[in-house]
Amino acid sequence: MKKKPGNGPRRQLEAQASSEPAIRMHKHRRHRFILQMLADQKVVTVHEFTVALQSSPATVRRDISELAAAFALKKIHGGAEVLGSIERPELNQLLYEYSDAINITQKCEIAKQAVGLCEDGESIIINGGTTTFQMVRFLESRKLQILTNSLPIANHLLERSLNRIQLPGGEVYHNQHIVMSPFEDNTIKNYYASKLFISAIAINANGLLENDPRLIHAEHKLMAQADQLVVLVDSSKFSQRGSLISAPLSKVDLLITDDGIDTESRKMLDDAGVKTMILEVARPEGS
Repeated sequence: MKKKPGNGPRRQLEAQASSEPAIRMHKHRRHRFILQMLADQKVVTVHEFTVALQSSPATVRRDISELAAAFALKKIHGGAEVLGSIERPELNQLLYEYSDAINITQKCEIAKQAVGLCEDGESIIINGGTTTFQMVRFLESRKLQILTNSLPIANHLLERSLNRIQLPGGEVYHNQHIVMSPFEDNTIKNYYASKLFISAIAINANGLLENDPRLIHAEHKLMAQADQLVVLVDSSKFSQRGSLISAPLSKVDLLITDDGIDTESRKMLDDAGVKTMILEVARPEGS
């Protein structure tokens, strides 16, 4: 018996997709939407994908075929079916990689600016995420003490830098590639940092937003150990949606974003008294 599809995340995806014309929905972003819808609904029809993505049926079928060839989903008549994350852990890897590929130019510039705020010998915390991960290339030549819950960040810096790396205790979560624990962790409690670098899936007047309460619990523990909260978000995050508040804007000491941010979002940050760095980013043609 097939599980009846849930409506919450599907409606959220449709709202996100309808906020921008289909012509601007690049392939990587369409693939991420497809995988996210499948993770929630297990089975999705071509028509449902077409409505959510505002793409043509031919485009959706082509996307399904490409993802099926990459063993990210199962192609079925009239749609697609999820491949269980336990049996096919590469689905979680693809979700991470597609998210990482979106707005990569902006993320790199934001990450470069963030690393520029750090001095050698400083103790910092880096929360896992595709934007914060871009900090690693600029940290390769530095010598800092870094606590991170991100396995990709820790692995990269251990192999390519002289930074001292610490990991918290807990369970490794495949979707986010981070270490989380429901219990109090002595490693975190005994670590002091001048700055915590963090991102979010969305940001609005309520604050930083996430969809997973486990992530929020982990982030709150990290926030308690740092003097400053530095938020790294590309401008697309101001048009995204999340269901849970990770931190109000009043907790943000500095927010770094790119010049794609709209006027309304700039005003929102100004009204909240958030110190903001808006970076000029040269974008590739056609983006």
